[in-house]
Amino acid sequence: MGYTKYCQGYSEYTIINKLTSHLEHKPGAAVEVDWSGPSMAYVDTSTGEIVTVYLFVGTLPYSQYSYVEPCRDMKMDSFIRAHIHMYEFFGGVATRLVCDNLKTGVVSHPKEGEVVLTVDYEAMGSHYQTAIMPASIRKPKQKASVEGTVGKIATAIIARLRNEAFYSFEDLKAAVAKKLYGFNHESFQKREGSRYDSYLDEKPFLHPLPSVPYEIATWVYGRKVNIDYHVVFEYNRYSCPYQYARKSVDLKVTDSTVEIYSGSARIATHNRFPSGRRNQYSTHPEDMPDKFKFSPWDDIRIKNWARSIGDYTAQAIDRIFEGVPIKEQGYTPALAVLRLSNKYSEARLEAACEFAITSGIKKPRYHHLNSILASNQDKIYVERKKADAKEHSQMGYLRGSSYYGGDNDDQ
Repeated sequence: MGYTKYCQGYSEYTIINKLTSHLEHKPGAAVEVDWSGPSMAYVDTSTGEIVTVYLFVGTLPYSQYSYVEPCRDMKMDSFIRAHIHMYEFFGGVATRLVCDNLKTGVVSHPKEGEVVLTVDYEAMGSHYQTAIMPASIRKPKQKASVEGTVGKIATAIIARLRNEAFYSFEDLKAAVAKKLYGFNHESFQKREGSRYDSYLDEKPFLHPLPSVPYEIATWVYGRKVNIDYHVVFEYNRYSCPYQYARKSVDLKVTDSTVEIYSGSARIATHNRFPSGRRNQYSTHPEDMPDKFKFSPWDDIRIKNWARSIGDYTAQAIDRIFEGVPIKEQGYTPALAVLRLSNKYSEARLEAACEFAITSGIKKPRYHHLNSILASNQDKIYVERKKADAKEHSQMGYLRGSSYYGGDNDDQ
């Protein structure tokens, strides 16, 4: 074969094997994600350092509606948080999630066998009920939509902001969001409408978001429960049932909660203390043994105790609270009165309060009632009261002479 014939045949071969076709994407079927190659930066005003910012990009292939988020790094936490914010931006979840083979998401992608995802990335996919399907290695055409978007935002966002200086991460993030809005609402060149218009047609096909957003969790294994049935995490203490004291437990820590596990069983859940707080206690009453459980004293509890003893005791306590400008000032004198029932008895305290009130003491206090009880005046009062009641019952009913007749009363 001559050289000319060879070149002609090879040219025809390459053309046949490089044919392309138009892909018809189904609405809500997939979302593609990737990191932008070009980056941005802002100036840290405290140090003067220029900080590099990376752009996370997500695209719905059907509508080409896109999400862009600046991130300080490309680590696991930033990667997953960007996914969470992307789903919130889209207002729904696609059936498939197509990503690159980044170490933050994919452990291994063999030619044969199953793809192995990182634990956190797989947990996020399970939470949003989406199938994570990494593209084949060195085959970016399997996520052509997001690859195209990465190229477009280099012009629509990065290039248009290249002459602006940013002095905080928040300012840069706000500027990117503003340019992203224009990018999504700009009209297509070769089709009608905009990315946003197509997104409105696609949105009904997206699966609804879970009721609770996914939270990134960090596991701490083999943490010892102290003798006070609390577990220490970041210098703060969280309770678990006292039966687990001196045992080892695992902690699942998110941005907002601390969950305590014994094996596969969750035994306690707490709100996480904000960063910077130290030596704080989060204790559930149900985790405490019965001997440690008590209710704080307040005016309601004190008055209920007084009413359980009797009406006159309740009146005495009410008068104590009425005589103080703030209710907290009445706690100590009221409890001092009520504790006399432990020293003597509830019946004697009730009698002493009755004797004090009926004797004209407007606001009986501890020293009044203690003096009455110590001198047994309450017993004397009760005995006199019983005697008066007995004498009254023995007198009977006196009838006048008119009842019996005689003299001028005869009928």
